[in-house]
Amino acid sequence: MSQDQEPYRVAVILCEETLATSATLPVEIFRNAEAFAVRGDRHCRAIAVDTLTTDGAPIQSASGFALTPSGTIAPFRPYDLVHVPSLWRSPRRALRRHPDYLPWLREQHAAGATLTAVGTGTCLLAAAGLLDGKPATTHWHYFDQFQHDYPRVQLQRQYFTTRAGTIYCTAGVNALAELLAHIVYRIYGRAVARHVERVFFHEIRNAFEGSRYLDDAAPRHSDEDVVQAQIWLQDNFDKPVSIAELAGRFDLSLRTFNRRFRDAVGEPPSAYLQELRLDTARQLLQSTNLTIAEIAQRCGYQDTAWFARLFRRLYDVTPREYRHTVRAKLFSPG
Repeated sequence: MSQDQEPYRVAVILCEETLATSATLPVEIFRNAEAFAVRGDRHCRAIAVDTLTTDGAPIQSASGFALTPSGTIAPFRPYDLVHVPSLWRSPRRALRRHPDYLPWLREQHAAGATLTAVGTGTCLLAAAGLLDGKPATTHWHYFDQFQHDYPRVQLQRQYFTTRAGTIYCTAGVNALAELLAHIVYRIYGRAVARHVERVFFHEIRNAFEGSRYLDDAAPRHSDEDVVQAQIWLQDNFDKPVSIAELAGRFDLSLRTFNRRFRDAVGEPPSAYLQELRLDTARQLLQSTNLTIAEIAQRCGYQDTAWFARLFRRLYDVTPREYRHTVRAKLFSPG
């Protein structure tokens, strides 16, 4: 760890009948990300994960595993991220047994922590009043109960992931994994996030695309010209694109356009375009029977071999290998 960087501090709170996977997955992903990041930079920022209960006593998960916490919520200490796992059956009993979590969650939010919740864990954030007037989602089985118990929350039944400022809600474990990869990207960058995706779930990555993800603050920057440029690229990525001509549409020089785009989005427009094309190709490989050449053309690539090289550079597999892996997992019997 760099001497001038504090570790990124993560807290996972535990309740009786926690779904174990929803509690342990953040720990596994963050530790895997840190281990991979250290290989490239031994001075990279460390991640420190604490598992907490109100009293320090072990809890029993829904499947009977004993989970021993590493600490308690008192005395108060701020975290960079606080995660609320999902609970088996109705969360009402957990809320009755652990009322001390609610003011603690409010304090963490006020101190600047990012809050994540999965499935019925969203109910703890709602009970703390942190989701009033904000979008949220939860496990589909509890939609009606959630709507009844927390009428001030804007329940989004059609989304697997919602964002309201620094509060993220996910409907299930798959969406949580995808959200955690997004957070890894924010900590360590694209290469480490892609590694996490490959290790845990690259074949089902979708949560931050299209209708599966609701962000109450999108777009996440205020440069209107760049917003319009992003929209234009999303509508025209399948055609030949000249970044210089695109800059001209906004009466900007190529140099100024590239600078403003990078400042707003975090990468140059050429890289943004490339990712739009390759991500669309990935989805077509998963969901259609189009040939590799047909997919390449639909994504703006006239040279199939060049498309395959770019795809492998981004995803570490060829388009054909990717399709084989995904189809095998999606359509295997039983």
